[in-house]
Amino acid sequence: MAHCEFLAWDSQFFGLRIARLTEPRLTSGSVASARRWCRANQIDCLYFLADSDDAETVRLAQVNAFQLVDIRLTLERRLGGGIAPPAPAVRPFQPADAAGLRAIARVSHRDSRFYYDAQFARPQCDALYEAWIERSFGGWADAVLVAECDAAPAGYISCHLAPAGVGSIGLFAVAQEYRRRDLGRQLVAAALEYFCHNGMQQATVVTQGRNIASQRVYQRCGFLAQSVQLWYHCWFKTDPPA
Repeated sequence: MAHCEFLAWDSQFFGLRIARLTEPRLTSGSVASARRWCRANQIDCLYFLADSDDAETVRLAQVNAFQLVDIRLTLERRLGGGIAPPAPAVRPFQPADAAGLRAIARVSHRDSRFYYDAQFARPQCDALYEAWIERSFGGWADAVLVAECDAAPAGYISCHLAPAGVGSIGLFAVAQEYRRRDLGRQLVAAALEYFCHNGMQQATVVTQGRNIASQRVYQRCGFLAQSVQLWYHCWFKTDPPA
């Protein structure tokens, strides 16, 4: 039997009924069970994060109308020595930064899976990341660090702490006009210093397989690949009756 969960926040935001398949691998039985559950619960879109190394899962996803929308790359590094000191251009979020960060977020995350699924309108995707950074500096993240340039916000990185001693990077972006000034590396270095200061022993970050620019920044900061997964979306709005 498939394990599916209804995603209330995503559903409310997009005005659709959205759910997620919580197991990382498929069988013929679990696919059939998931489709029955989605129809019974009037689901419009089912997210599925798959193990990339299971050939049967990939085959079943392909023949059951799951659309590949992203490659999810998780990177990690141990914390301790060798972290560059935080740059003076990077500081904690201040309330006056809010409008600037929202503006950066609206145009900075277009490598994500939502933009590569034509069922989601681009203005909705822009608004999603604007809402995401607003939630982050509103308390969802433990810290949001801001790169300042020309007396204005030029980029951000959100930081999350976990009791297990793992700090994770959430949203990370540098405004287009301020790229190639090393601000990305400085933001990541500041996040690592924040994690160390708060007793974290390891740092992780998730990025898109197509986002080579961010991968290079993380690699320069000592991150190595931890796992590769595949994001699929399965839409039911146009499915024929069972």
